[in-house]
Amino acid sequence: MSEQQPTLLPYADPAFVADPFPLYQQLREDGPVRRVVVAGGLDAWLVTRYEDGLAALSDARLSSDVRDASDGRILRQLPETERDSMLSNMLRSDPPDHTRLRRLVSKAFTARRVAGMRPRIQAITDGLLDAVAPAGHADLVADFALPLPVTVIGELLGVPVDERRDFQHWTDQMLRRGAEPPDPSVVNEAWQHMRAYLTGLIHAKRAHPGDDLLSGLVTARDAQQRLSEDELIAMVFLLLVAGYITTVNLIGTGIATLLAHPGQLDLLRSDPELLPGAIEEFLRYDGPVSPGIARFAREDMEIAGVAVPRGATVLIGSAVADRDPKRFPDPDRLDITRQDNAHLAFGHGIHYCLGAPLARLEGQIAIGTVLRRLPGLALATDPDGIPRRPGGLRGPESLPVTFTPGG
Repeated sequence: MSEQQPTLLPYADPAFVADPFPLYQQLREDGPVRRVVVAGGLDAWLVTRYEDGLAALSDARLSSDVRDASDGRILRQLPETERDSMLSNMLRSDPPDHTRLRRLVSKAFTARRVAGMRPRIQAITDGLLDAVAPAGHADLVADFALPLPVTVIGELLGVPVDERRDFQHWTDQMLRRGAEPPDPSVVNEAWQHMRAYLTGLIHAKRAHPGDDLLSGLVTARDAQQRLSEDELIAMVFLLLVAGYITTVNLIGTGIATLLAHPGQLDLLRSDPELLPGAIEEFLRYDGPVSPGIARFAREDMEIAGVAVPRGATVLIGSAVADRDPKRFPDPDRLDITRQDNAHLAFGHGIHYCLGAPLARLEGQIAIGTVLRRLPGLALATDPDGIPRRPGGLRGPESLPVTFTPGG
C-alpha cells in the first residue's frame, strides 16, 4: 500500500470545487486510506471510511500539533517568527495543554448556556432580515449568513461592533485556500494586524473588564496564570475565527441545498419540527470542512491495515466518511428525516467542536427564520453556478436569491 500513487485533489477545477463527492466516492471505494495531494503539493494520507475515521479521531498516536509534521511546507505557510504564538491554541495542541486550554472556555459553550442565547440570536436574525425583506432579492451570504455569526461571536467575546469587519478581513487573508496555499507574506501581514488588534483589545479588557468571555479569559491569564500571553492571543483568535467561519458555511450550504431539493424544502416548510434533524443532515450531506480534519502521525503506525509513516499528514476525511454507505444508507440522497445521523462534521473525541451547540442553534434559527419570513424563496442563479470556496473550508461564497417582497 505504501507504493500507492497519490491522487491529486484538483482545487483549481471548478467542477471539483462544486461537487467533490464523486472523486471522494472513488477514493473510498479504492481503499480505507488513500494517498492524496492537496494544495501546495502536500502529500497526505486520507482516511476514507466512517469507522476508521471515527477511530482515528480518538487515536493518541495522531497529533493535532502541526510541528509534528515531517513536511516542512506546512509550517512554512506561517511566518517563522510568529509560528509558536499562532499555534498556541486548542485546535493545534495535545494534552495536557489542550485539556487546560479547553477547560478555560468550555463553560461558555455548554448546551444550557447556549440555549440562553436564543432570544438574542433570534433578534439579530430578524434585524438582518428586516433589512433585506422589502427588496425581494438578496445575497444570503453577504447580507445574512456572514454577519449573523460574526455578530454573535463578537458579542460573546465583547468585540466592539465597528471593529468586527476588520478581524473578518484579516481572517479571510490568512485562511484563504485554493489550488495553492496562501502567500506567507500576506499571512504574516494579516497576522501582524490581527495580533496588534487583539493585544489592544486585551489591554482594553484588562483596564475595563466587562461581562464577556474575553474579559473572563484575561482574568484567568492575570489572576491565575493559567494562560501565557501568546496562548491568550491565540485563544481569542481561534474563538473569533472558529466562531463564525464554519457557521457561515453551514447556513449558506443549508439554504442552497434546500433550494436545490424542492421536495425537501416543501417538507421542512410543512413541518418546522424537522429543523433540528435537517441541520444534522446538512452537516452530513455537505459539511463545512472538506475533505477532513488534519492530524500528524507521532510514530510509524497502521490505519485500517495501511502503513502510515511517522510525521505523515493524515486527513481524517469527515466529508468522505459521512457518505460511507456502510454507515449511512443511500448516502448521496438528502433526507432531512434521516435517523441515527452521527456524522463526523464536528469531529469526535477530545477535539470535538466546542462550538457545536452554538453552531446548531444559529443554523436552526437562521434557516427556520429565512423559510418563515421570505416566501417564494428561489435561487437567482443556476444551482451549478453558485460560487464555492475552494479548499478545506467549504461553502458558498455568495448565494443570490429572490423572494416575495414583504416582511
